[in-house]
Amino acid sequence: MDSVDLSVFKTLQKWLEADLTVWLVTVVKTFGSSPRQPGAMLVLRSDGVLVGSVSGGCIEDDLANKAVSGELPTEQAKVMVYGVTRDEAQRFNLPCGGTLELVVEPVKNSVWVAEILNAINGHRLIKRELNLSSLHTHCSDAKATDIPVQITDQQLSVVYGPRWRLLIIGAGQTSAYLANIAQSLDYQVSICEPRDAMRESWDVGGVELLNLMPDDAVLAMQPDAHTAIVALTHDPKLDDMALLEALKSAAFYVGALGSKKNNANRRQRLAMFDLSAMEIERLHGPVGLSIGSRTPPEIAIAILAELIQLRRSTMVRKPFRAEEVQSVCN
Repeated sequence: MDSVDLSVFKTLQKWLEADLTVWLVTVVKTFGSSPRQPGAMLVLRSDGVLVGSVSGGCIEDDLANKAVSGELPTEQAKVMVYGVTRDEAQRFNLPCGGTLELVVEPVKNSVWVAEILNAINGHRLIKRELNLSSLHTHCSDAKATDIPVQITDQQLSVVYGPRWRLLIIGAGQTSAYLANIAQSLDYQVSICEPRDAMRESWDVGGVELLNLMPDDAVLAMQPDAHTAIVALTHDPKLDDMALLEALKSAAFYVGALGSKKNNANRRQRLAMFDLSAMEIERLHGPVGLSIGSRTPPEIAIAILAELIQLRRSTMVRKPFRAEEVQSVCN
């Protein structure tokens, strides 16, 4: 789940607890190019204040104006389509041929909102089914194979969660920058640091600091397709311990700091521990996109850029690797 969409649910819960009149707006279909995909959301108050996004801005403005003028539905959900005509597409700054279909629903019950937030925080997939006429909402556990967004004449079904997780091996300077920036992208960050001195000097808040050996930390996390693991200790013994378990896991990304030469040596070491060629091929090393990064914050940005590329890519291809990155780690 994206950080923008998670903040929508948190805001929705807060506004409902304050007894405000609110609507949840969900993108259900797009045609042509669109800045947000089906499932994107915003929450909107009757005074026009909103959190989240469903487009590039003009549609948000129109929805806010409709909320203030009392034009949004109050007793049932409404399907709204933007960009049907060329003039309308130009008015709302939609790309050529772009059409956006939204469901606008008045929300009066916060019980299901709390249920969804609990599932996301528990790293579970959850499906919400909304009756468009009665506004009755039912939540249930979802499967990874469920269709993310479905709409019929009577019902909207949306799958939410889980949060993206990032396990960082090592509590050094690069890890600190990576943890800070990753949290701004709403990764749930865990730091594995078995070295007492490094662990005691860690000063980045909001993360889980694990006093475990790296292989134990990986196993304890039970990585899934929403988990990334990055080894940044500069110590081959510690990094390799993590990689031996991470490369066998379902994590969508496994990377290790170091130069091209160091990572070639690392692959040779991993092969000695009976990892298959396919498992070793999963290793992203040098870690991060090739943007010429050298300083700790630059390396952190390169790593997160590669994570974004992998998450957003609609093509089955490998991202560029940072072959010249981290040459200082030779």
